[in-house]
Amino acid sequence: MNKINTKLQLPDNKKKLLLHSCCAPCSGDIMLRLKESNIDYTVYFYNPNIHPSKEYILRKEENMLFAKKNNIPFIDADYDPKKWFDLTKGMEWNPERGTRCSVCFDMRFINTAEYAYKNNFDTFSSTLGISRWKNFDQINKSGIYAASKYKNISYWVFNWRKENGSQRMLNISKHENFYMQEYCGCVYSLRDTNIWREKNNRPKIVIGENYYSYLDKKTSNN
Repeated sequence: MNKINTKLQLPDNKKKLLLHSCCAPCSGDIMLRLKESNIDYTVYFYNPNIHPSKEYILRKEENMLFAKKNNIPFIDADYDPKKWFDLTKGMEWNPERGTRCSVCFDMRFINTAEYAYKNNFDTFSSTLGISRWKNFDQINKSGIYAASKYKNISYWVFNWRKENGSQRMLNISKHENFYMQEYCGCVYSLRDTNIWREKNNRPKIVIGENYYSYLDKKTSNN
C-alpha cells in the first residue's frame, strides 16, 4: 500500500477531530491518512441503524480491532436501534438516498457532535462520504446541520475520495481481509437489496460470509 504524498490539515486552525466511522472498509484508508498526517483524532462508532445485531457486531469489532492495531483511540458508543426505528417510522419504503437516509445521518451526526462538544473536540467528520453509493452532498448537509447545534463545533467537509481514496479503500480492505458489507446497513436496505437480488436471480445476502481477500481468491480460481 502506497502512502499519500499530501498531508492532511484540519480546517480553520482546528486542533482535535472526532471521526464518525461506519465500518472498517470505509474508514481504513481515512484512519491511516489522518495518522500519517499527525492529526489528533479519535474514532467514534455510533451506528444504531445497522441491522441485525450480528451485522452490527461484525462491523464494530472489526473497526475496533483495526484501530487497536494502529494505536488509534476508539469510542464504542451505545447501540440504540429502537430510537432509530422510532425516528424512521413511516419511511420504511423511502428509497436509498431519500428522506430516511437524511434522518439517519442527522441522528448519527447529532450524537457525534454532542459527544465532541462534551469532550473537548472542536471538529468532527465522517467516513460515510468515501463510499460511492452515498450522496456526498446529502452527508455534508447533515454534518453541517448537526454541527450548528453546538457552540464552537464544526463539521469538516472533506472529499475522502480524492487522490484515489476509493481505490485505496479497496486496497486496504483486501490487505486487511476486511469483512465485506453487501448492503448499506439498515433493515430496509437489506430488504431492498435482497428484493433486487431475487429479481436478478442472485442469492440473498448471507451475513458474515464474504471477505475481501476471499472474493479475490474466489475470482482467481474461476
